[in-house]
Amino acid sequence: MPRVTVTIITLNEAAHIADAIESAAWADEVIVVDSGSADDTLAIACARGARTETRSWTGYVDQKNFAAGLASNDWIFSLDADERIPAALASEIRSVLSSEPPHGGYRVPRVTHHLGQWIRTTDFYPDHQTRLYDRRRAKWHGRHVHESVRVEGPSGALTKELEHYSYRNLSDHLDRINAYSTLAARQMYESGRRANALHLLVHPPAAFLRNYILRRGFLDGTVGLTLSIVNAYSVFLKFAKLWELQRCSRST
Repeated sequence: MPRVTVTIITLNEAAHIADAIESAAWADEVIVVDSGSADDTLAIACARGARTETRSWTGYVDQKNFAAGLASNDWIFSLDADERIPAALASEIRSVLSSEPPHGGYRVPRVTHHLGQWIRTTDFYPDHQTRLYDRRRAKWHGRHVHESVRVEGPSGALTKELEHYSYRNLSDHLDRINAYSTLAARQMYESGRRANALHLLVHPPAAFLRNYILRRGFLDGTVGLTLSIVNAYSVFLKFAKLWELQRCSRST
């Protein structure tokens, strides 16, 4: 049976890291790569039996590939500190690895707990993520946002959910949208995309309709409505900031 290492990259994750490591207790090894936490993240990780390493922040992609490179095993499960691997998913992973897996990587559906409930509508779900992979045949790629695992050949799919405790509250969600939209606009600008008034008029309403109608946000009542509006606002910010980058570049 192939052995598996769970890798976690951290920065000031004292509130999450213990539960994350505990959810990975089924793994053969847990590695935490910290980028300079000012809280007790490292102490908690050590106390929970994880192997720890401190490394200056070099970006999500490089940090995650570095963590995979430290592993004693070729099969990696990349876990964020605010995520949990439930027993059902751990069992499914073990089942896949009970013999030589046919694929070099496996996607998992991720479900987010937000506004007091599990969200299984809107763009929040199923939010498939490639997290289980063979580092000999897969590696993290990306730039400022949307980093992902690129697998040689076709990927497999797991069915059990990865749990995500991403936001403390709506204010935290909005703060992250502000930061994310800045990075997303920068990435779009560097790839040659440009925005105009039509983008600002069309894309946010389209995002709302996709979330609320096509992705069934209406089934979650006020929560679904709120998240559909917030996701549309995120799209508006991304294109508005892209437009701002263009304007600033022309004036310099």
